[in-house]
Amino acid sequence: MTRLDKRWLPLFAALAVAVSTGAFNAGGKMIRKAAEAINAEGYRSQVQGLAADELEGREPGTRGEQKTAEYIEKEFLELGLQPAVGGDFRQDVELVEITGSQQQLSFAKGSGGLSLAYGDDMVVGTRRVQPSASVTGSEVVFVGYGINAPEYGWNDYAGVDMRGKTALILVNDPGFVTGEESLFRGRAMTYHGRWTYKFEEAARQGAAAAVIVHETAPASYDWGVVRNSWTGPQFHLDTPDGNAGRSALEGWITEARARQLMELAGQDFDSLKAAAVRRGFRAVPLGVTATGSVRNAVRRKRSPNFAGVMPGKDRPDEYVVYTAHWDHLGLAPGTEGDRVYNGAVDNATGVAGILMIARAFRDMLPGPSRSVLFLAVTAEESGLLGSEFYVAHPIVPLEKTAAVINIDALQPLGRAKDLEVVGFGASDLEDLLADAARSQGRSLVPDSRPEAGRYYRSDQFNFAKAGVPALYVKSGTTLRDEPAGTGRARLEEFQAARYHKPGDQYDESWDVAGSIEDLRLLFEVGARVANSESWPEWREGNEFRPVREKSAKARETKADD
Repeated sequence: MTRLDKRWLPLFAALAVAVSTGAFNAGGKMIRKAAEAINAEGYRSQVQGLAADELEGREPGTRGEQKTAEYIEKEFLELGLQPAVGGDFRQDVELVEITGSQQQLSFAKGSGGLSLAYGDDMVVGTRRVQPSASVTGSEVVFVGYGINAPEYGWNDYAGVDMRGKTALILVNDPGFVTGEESLFRGRAMTYHGRWTYKFEEAARQGAAAAVIVHETAPASYDWGVVRNSWTGPQFHLDTPDGNAGRSALEGWITEARARQLMELAGQDFDSLKAAAVRRGFRAVPLGVTATGSVRNAVRRKRSPNFAGVMPGKDRPDEYVVYTAHWDHLGLAPGTEGDRVYNGAVDNATGVAGILMIARAFRDMLPGPSRSVLFLAVTAEESGLLGSEFYVAHPIVPLEKTAAVINIDALQPLGRAKDLEVVGFGASDLEDLLADAARSQGRSLVPDSRPEAGRYYRSDQFNFAKAGVPALYVKSGTTLRDEPAGTGRARLEEFQAARYHKPGDQYDESWDVAGSIEDLRLLFEVGARVANSESWPEWREGNEFRPVREKSAKARETKADD
């Protein structure tokens, strides 16, 4: 077969869009008529119900979970969705709940020492399913960004044996500091910048403990988010080895305490940070030892993903999947003040969104050619566990899943001229989204905070790792009816004052007009994929494309059988 001349690729792409647009025009009125079912009144009602105090913050494994389950299953039934799990809406996810106590962490050098206060100075815990975990007199090694990435020619662990030692790690990627596009992806975080990766890699290197230094800018959230997320019960997937391969202790320390630790070691924090962004950096033993421990109360639990399906009329064995996580942080410890983490924006809005989109699909006549699966997943706040479990145990074949559209935290900012695409330029789902956005007089813009690594921080990431083209957007901030900068200011106020805090509550004063427009766009994209015979693809060079190419071959092989 003759190799296609790359000069013709833009023409073929344009023809593909034209054909797609022409096909859409035939059914576009049907789709946009059905989209009217996504309205402010219904959306407000759903968000308010899901964020109510009565649901107690929707924490997995609690009474709040039971009430949330009743709510979602009732809505699925009223929408006419069919149970997707052997006659049931629930896919049970096997979890381990580890509640730590008596957490301690200190550092010593000679006669000097530094003891840290749990919550204020550090958080520490373990994924190991055992009554306690500890390290004693563990040598501390500054490993820079804690990255081992041959594809980037980078190894912070080169030449050091980490067995029995404690890794002290910076958050994000080296490119965040320098901004050099040739260094990883510049200021755009890669998965290597995520805290999840850093703990995974430290464990692979044999580290007894792994401690990340929190800094607000590269982490993209303040210390309060770390403290609130890491204190209290922690959920993990229940593995056959009880997570024995993980480091004994994992945790964070504040930047202020990290600087004091460096002083104890006779080192300068800023100088070591500067060294860590240069190629060829080598880990630095600090001559300091770490001692830490935690006692655990261990309980095994099941927490459900909820899956309802609208069967396709022509190709019911092919699927479009809408996802949103239903869980949040539950109740704060103690008895005083507002203890409920209502999670109104994060993520009652997302679950409300997929319920409203399901309503639109119900009203779209005739129905979709492909099946549409609505998936509300658990334990996202604990590290995307519900979606990780689903991808490992898919209800429908991943190679037959045409696309995933994830909704996580729709901000009530008002009507926007733009729409942010997290992971911009990833797949041709964005072509459909851009076409739909033009009908609203809107345009797509790249992620405004690529350094935050948001594509790796929500449930679409687990599907993407498995090769499924996955779309994730954020509300636009260039507002139609407000002065310049208003949308960004509102978003930053939420991030600082309410994100992962009890203040994330539903408010009647919310302007949800922009959220309704966003949901109608996401419905339109899913409807067009559901009524198409084509399979969305990752862009050339995307990190997830090779996996999809393998699954596509599997799909073609099964079709030939």
